[in-house]
Amino acid sequence: MAEAILDENMIATSAGDITVFNYDGDTREFLSSSVEYLAIGVGLPANSCIDAPGESKGGFAICRAADFTAWEYVADRRGETVYDTETGESEIVSLPGDYPEGTTTLKPATPYDTWNGSEWVTDTEAQHAVEVEAAEQQKAALLLEAQATISLWQTELQLGIISDEDKASLIAWMNYIKAVQAVDSSKAPDNTWPTPPEGDA
Repeated sequence: MAEAILDENMIATSAGDITVFNYDGDTREFLSSSVEYLAIGVGLPANSCIDAPGESKGGFAICRAADFTAWEYVADRRGETVYDTETGESEIVSLPGDYPEGTTTLKPATPYDTWNGSEWVTDTEAQHAVEVEAAEQQKAALLLEAQATISLWQTELQLGIISDEDKASLIAWMNYIKAVQAVDSSKAPDNTWPTPPEGDA
């Protein structure tokens, strides 16, 4: 079969086969080569050209230049994990090219890290505020549980029908409640929570 002859507009002036190099319509990355038959007056298939790309190189993708006149090597970071500098969320690079805008390969150390332009910096105030809130919730939960444990004993005490054993348990739990109330939530996360009394819990 004869080889197709093209004019300056890449339209066949003589019918025949021609080797074309296909690229992705969005990323312009080289995909494959194929032999196409062109009839007279027919142009190249979409997203293809007749100049061959260069040899593949590690760490690079071969892509058609933005003006579609040549091939170029583009950094290929696909498969790497990067972190959004606004949210700290991780994402996998899925397109050829350099790292996406607004991302870094540095992983934030805590959920309270903010990006300062070159590194993550922990917002210790925000972190502490969350830890204090968690300590307050822990304190409230422990006190609620303790109140539920002693409510029957308190009723028995008021009615004067409490046994000596239950009275001792009530005193132990009241001391525990005082100890929980004494915990300073503002010192979170360095709080030491008292151990509830044995039995009857």
